[in-house]
Amino acid sequence: MKTDQHLAKKYYTILFITGIILLAFNLRPAITSVGPIIGIIREDLSINNWSAGFLTSLPLIAFAFMSPIAPRIANRTSNEKALLYGLLTLLIGIWVRSTASITLLFIGTTLIGVGIAIINVILPSLIKSNFPTKIGLMTGVYTTSMSIFAALGSGLSVPLTTTAGLGWKWSLASWSILTIIGIFAWLVAMNKAPLQEDSELFEPSTVKLLRSPVAWQVTCFMGLQSFLFYVTISWLAEILISNGFSGSVAGWYVAYMQFISLPATFFTPVIASKLKNQQPVVAVFGLSGLIGYSILYFEPDIIGSTIAITLIGIMLGASISLALALLGLRTTNARQAAELSGMSQSFGYLLASIGPIVVGLIFDITNDWQPSILTIIFIALLMTGFGLGASRNKKVL
Repeated sequence: MKTDQHLAKKYYTILFITGIILLAFNLRPAITSVGPIIGIIREDLSINNWSAGFLTSLPLIAFAFMSPIAPRIANRTSNEKALLYGLLTLLIGIWVRSTASITLLFIGTTLIGVGIAIINVILPSLIKSNFPTKIGLMTGVYTTSMSIFAALGSGLSVPLTTTAGLGWKWSLASWSILTIIGIFAWLVAMNKAPLQEDSELFEPSTVKLLRSPVAWQVTCFMGLQSFLFYVTISWLAEILISNGFSGSVAGWYVAYMQFISLPATFFTPVIASKLKNQQPVVAVFGLSGLIGYSILYFEPDIIGSTIAITLIGIMLGASISLALALLGLRTTNARQAAELSGMSQSFGYLLASIGPIVVGLIFDITNDWQPSILTIIFIALLMTGFGLGASRNKKVL
């Protein structure tokens, strides 16, 4: 009897983890698929670089405003239902965005951000509650899963649009297939997999967190690494095209950057969870990013570009997974993790949302990518500084 119960528990745990992985698959491709074809969208709709950058920033603005609300939605329903609502909102957003209307393009993009924000905030708390002794491993699993499809979103975007002849609208709409699969898989997982009794989210009260230096360091680290990620996803292809690469090659370079980041994405939180102080980890990936962006400044050839993008990929992969792992490592229970997740993703993504706009605006003013890259290098330096503060062996409260 005990053996049967043990096997059933193991089966349901695997089912639950599978559901989490499929949720993670949907967290980025609806956004990363835009960057490589943003020039095509810009020309088709006759919008400038500032507006195109705003299109990439809209999901981040939605992240910022929805992050404090997401735990309240979960508290009124449940973690599982809130995650399902996130997927459904994402699906509607993808469909609405894939139209010829500029207005619906921006409305759909906003809905995509709302759906992803709900999932973004609740997953770290869910992991803190259900896998308290394996925060690093589970964070590595879901961030790696997220990054794989983020890379596929970038790499397949141009081929789907041009080679397959779908055009940008159907190319972006095709990612709804993945969301539909995620919805059905999560419906099964949430109804079959038993959760821990303390998995309920509480309505966040961030007053104490707002007075915590560690909480602000985690928040700024989250925001600045997101700033770098979305700026790079949005404009790297355009930077490479200006350096003489074709649109297809530039798109695959963006995908390569994300694929090469996968080992760092997975192993960083695993290593971080075994260390009381994660500062050495931050120093390594911070230096990697600074060197990578500095090489990119000098308009390198194919060898130099490959080295630069490899180093940038390592930094971006390590920084996002560490930022998410810190939500559990710097807190003592699932409630604190939910509160810190809401705070850091709200303030953090609001900061990140200005990234693509600012970089696009700098290019519009100077008609040169080098001033934009200098701005990116400065942000990478700031991110490293806040990362060193957030990675100290201290709790937020």
